[in-house]
Amino acid sequence: MRGGLWQLGQSITRRLAQTDKKAVVRRCFASEAELKKTVLYDFHVANGGKMVPFAGWSMPIQYKDSIMDSTLNCRENGSIFDVSHMCGLSLKGKDCVPFLEKLVIADVAGLAPGSGTLTVFTNEKGGAIDDSVITKVKDDHIYLVVNAGCRDKDLAHIEEHMKAFKAKGGDVTWHIHDERSLLALQVNYRFSFSNRKYGLG
Repeated sequence: MRGGLWQLGQSITRRLAQTDKKAVVRRCFASEAELKKTVLYDFHVANGGKMVPFAGWSMPIQYKDSIMDSTLNCRENGSIFDVSHMCGLSLKGKDCVPFLEKLVIADVAGLAPGSGTLTVFTNEKGGAIDDSVITKVKDDHIYLVVNAGCRDKDLAHIEEHMKAFKAKGGDVTWHIHDERSLLALQVNYRFSFSNRKYGLG
């Protein structure tokens, strides 16, 4: 298994090295000057991050170590990812749960406070619009994250249905958290926070 992963990592590394930067920019519909930067952009650059256009943002795809080294370290220990390019938003109000259940395929009401799930936004025919991660903070507060590349269409979809829902007396409001950054922690399943006081060390 490790040999197969190593070969895959080397193949990806070679392809990245051969990638035409201009082609990547065209594919992402953004020039270097137009790219947004997360608050950790300077940190990424200072630590040797290879910055590439991704969904309108300048994001690190690799550091000084190889992709395979990074992958193995993440699997064996853990890694922190800057996912601030993704769109986080809160839904609040006594009807935020039934409202969201009209848009996604998850049993939001069945979630315990503080727990979350992966779900999918669907259109009127049941087709998938985009996937999302939702967290039920409490019964009148839902936090969700949508993909950066689908931000505009996802927010338009939510807003359209929210207007109709509120017009019928539904109690729900939203706030898009552009003022926040977002980090994702991925650790080995054997990792335990109970025996480590700080971070991954």
